[in-house]
Amino acid sequence: METKTFLTQLQDRVQQIKDTAHYAFSPLDVAVLNFKLQPTSWSVLECLEHLNRYSRFYLPALEKAIAQTPVSSATQPVKYSWLGKKSLDLVNPESPKKHKTLARMNPQNSQLTTAVLDEFLQHQDTLLHLLGKAESVDLNKKAVPVEFFQLLKLRLGEALEFVVLHEQRHLQQALRVKERASQPISLVV
Repeated sequence: METKTFLTQLQDRVQQIKDTAHYAFSPLDVAVLNFKLQPTSWSVLECLEHLNRYSRFYLPALEKAIAQTPVSSATQPVKYSWLGKKSLDLVNPESPKKHKTLARMNPQNSQLTTAVLDEFLQHQDTLLHLLGKAESVDLNKKAVPVEFFQLLKLRLGEALEFVVLHEQRHLQQALRVKERASQPISLVV
């Protein structure tokens, strides 16, 4: 897929993520946002905090990579490395397979407030801005370190797509938690 189409699709997805998070979670009370299906599962805010932790790493890395990457044609096709394909498969929102996260990225049992949602929405604005800036650079340049092992680098396009797919995956998780939190509790007598 050529660069401009690729980035437009990612921008549309990020805008949808931002809109969904805002309209689905902003009206909710903090108690609902902290509801957990079970002690080891994540609440809505924990899902968003997990994404915030990744954004705190990847957004500055993406910004730096975009600033340092040579200008390129918007008609150039986006290519994938084996590492990029593997990373995208891991976070694909269509995959039912669960994966453990790194301890430092796991917000389980955190005391969270609606500031988490505010930060998440700000990250979406930053990501939209970066996607706009990426239109003029070579998305096939290996420029973005992998968070858990920074000697490995993703191509710029792969890293952008990774962030978006990861957000979609955990937004779906947060929406499922919200749905369960909104269901009436039935007592068995």
